[in-house]
Amino acid sequence: MAKKQSKSDYNAKNINVLKGLEAVRKRPAMYIGDVSERGLHHLVNEVVDNSIDEAMVGYCDKIEVTINKDGTVTVSDNGRGIPIDIHPIEKKSALEVVMTVLHAGGKFDKTSYKVSGGLHGVGVSVVNALSDWLKAEVMRDGKVYFQEYKKGIPLKPVKEIRKAKKGERGTTITFMPDNTIFKTTEFKFDTLAERMRELAYLNKTITIKIKDVRNGGEEQTFHFKGGLIEFVKYLDASRQSLHKTIYIEGEKDNTPVEIAFQYTDNYSENIFSYVNNINTHEGGTHLVGFKTALTRTLNNYAYKNNLIKEGRISLTGDDFREGLTGVISVKVAEPQFEGQTKTKLGNSETKSAVETLVGEKLAEFLEENPPVGRKIIEKCLRAAEAREAARKARDLARRKNALDSMNLPGKLADCSITDPEHCEIYIVEGDSAGGSAKQGRDRKFQAILPLRGKILNVEKAKLNKILENNEIKAIISAIGAGLGAEFDQARSRYGKVILMTDADVDGSHIRTLLLTFIYRHMKDLITSGKVYIAQPPLYKIKKGKEEFYAYDDAERDNILKRFKSNGKGEKVDVEEALEEGKEIKGVLISRYKGLGEMNPEQLWETTMNPETRTVLQVTLESAAAADKIFETLMGDDVEPRKAFIEKHAKYANLDI
Repeated sequence: MAKKQSKSDYNAKNINVLKGLEAVRKRPAMYIGDVSERGLHHLVNEVVDNSIDEAMVGYCDKIEVTINKDGTVTVSDNGRGIPIDIHPIEKKSALEVVMTVLHAGGKFDKTSYKVSGGLHGVGVSVVNALSDWLKAEVMRDGKVYFQEYKKGIPLKPVKEIRKAKKGERGTTITFMPDNTIFKTTEFKFDTLAERMRELAYLNKTITIKIKDVRNGGEEQTFHFKGGLIEFVKYLDASRQSLHKTIYIEGEKDNTPVEIAFQYTDNYSENIFSYVNNINTHEGGTHLVGFKTALTRTLNNYAYKNNLIKEGRISLTGDDFREGLTGVISVKVAEPQFEGQTKTKLGNSETKSAVETLVGEKLAEFLEENPPVGRKIIEKCLRAAEAREAARKARDLARRKNALDSMNLPGKLADCSITDPEHCEIYIVEGDSAGGSAKQGRDRKFQAILPLRGKILNVEKAKLNKILENNEIKAIISAIGAGLGAEFDQARSRYGKVILMTDADVDGSHIRTLLLTFIYRHMKDLITSGKVYIAQPPLYKIKKGKEEFYAYDDAERDNILKRFKSNGKGEKVDVEEALEEGKEIKGVLISRYKGLGEMNPEQLWETTMNPETRTVLQVTLESAAAADKIFETLMGDDVEPRKAFIEKHAKYANLDI
């Protein structure tokens, strides 16, 4: 007997078909990662990628990005211009097809574009779909064509609006992000400028101009004839280089390869890799090829020239990369990406191409520049000696049970469950705040590790010195995933690492020290999205039985606007209330100068309860930019740090 059909039966009626760009608007995060600030800026990158593709095939040498007064962004280039003739299958202008159909464009036939950065992205059609409105203007064949869209839908067919001026060609896109989709639609000049600078270094024939006409007309122009050589010098501006930059350029197996690198007096390895202008955060075969060739070639050179004395320590790959700053850029016709964020190159032939080219060119360079070769090997030998000292320190520490993950630090208050994906550790500034956090936490899944004082600045220390720092040893032991080259995030005991420091200058400094340590020695925690920054409130505002918490001055003022001390609606003088520390006009404002001032219940309610807390995820949009900032803030050179502080002083919290 057949069963009676239930109302919950799954059949054809349940299949929804989203037409055009509806799917993008329905699930935007699938296409641009998220709808926060990061996703917003990704829109601009997608449009610029089209212009860069034109530049890579030699048709474009100028790109201009403008943040307009109304919050829109305009991207213009002097390329060939998007085709406007009728598409043979779609029976509409090619411009409309490119702007309204996913995966439409000239990047798939490999005749218009041999390689493409935009191919890895989602395309300008997604930008169109996620904009409240977008206007496209194309200048080609002596004419200017125009089409306007509303939430991805064309308002009218493509039309000719005027004759082009002499020499006028290219594409101009202006768009307004949809504020019903994005959490913020305010573009940041510095964020966009950093990516434009990076693109200009990677493409030395182009000039990219970016300007912000909203406030004072901030403007920067990027053009670097030296390309990657200048990129490396920029990254090492506050480091002392040991020799002139080594530059390798060539093509193997139809794969163009360009590499620049140099050694500095620094202790960290800073290698940045790109495929078709895409920052491959997770590396891949091109990076493996470079590392393999570097280790083999330098090792052969050292033994051939008797630079390693009999009985002296042998060198490893890590030793050959200490203090190395390098940029690798390859162009791959059919890139195969893998990894968690799809930024790891998987093409096996690329490894062979890079390895062969680097091996040949580096060997030639060393033979022609013996003083540089000797300096590099001496640097590597010092790294090996420090590594050996660090190994001995680790062995000694293990014997004392300091770094053994089975013997956790005594001050760690661990959680009861053991599944890392459901566990989180708070690294807390100070014993007082640590005590409140231990009392206020949910013991089931929250662990607390209080730190005493400031940890060592790892930017200025060798590995063996780092391992002598008690607070750093406690962090390594608690997380349980190792350190540096031995770090394995799969062994991490926690799915979230949350840094919780005071909302003052000292707290900011401690947070920066912790982030520097994690970035340099546990970087995978950041790239996998496991590191967060807690956001404790700055103020508690009380009127009668009502209590509110404010996390910044703006939120404090908005709360005060809602209060009325009497029927006249008198305003509360905030500064007077803070200075007096007493109730004024029925309102009491308390400023939290430290986590220790909050009792366990308040700390849980405001900063630790997953249902009510705010935490900021630490992301790595640009590894090169991150490296530059850490070196500027924590390195030896004072002048770049002074310039950074002067530029960003207006954002600092000086409430001590």
